[in-house]
Amino acid sequence: MDRKYEVGLKFIGCTVDVIYDPADTTELTIEYDGHAPWPVREMVIGERAGKRPSLPEHLGKAPTDVSRLLTAAEEKSRQRHEREAPAVSYRKVNQEDSHV
Repeated sequence: MDRKYEVGLKFIGCTVDVIYDPADTTELTIEYDGHAPWPVREMVIGERAGKRPSLPEHLGKAPTDVSRLLTAAEEKSRQRHEREAPAVSYRKVNQEDSHV
């Protein structure tokens, strides 16, 4: 069922109750807390509505050369490796020679 009904702008994002007759879905009744029930009719989108215009080219997808997120992650990784490089591990020393 791909039908559209106009409930009203102030109810965008709200969960409403829909009461309808399964035999005739051209008119529904909408209920919402604090408001009297109101009827809504199926929207008829006529020929004059036209097609949705395409997005301007500058708003479309554009190829990227760099990613700020990846650049920041690479820098953080490089800094972490620089801090870890001078660290001394005594695990191998104990395994190789027990005289230490």
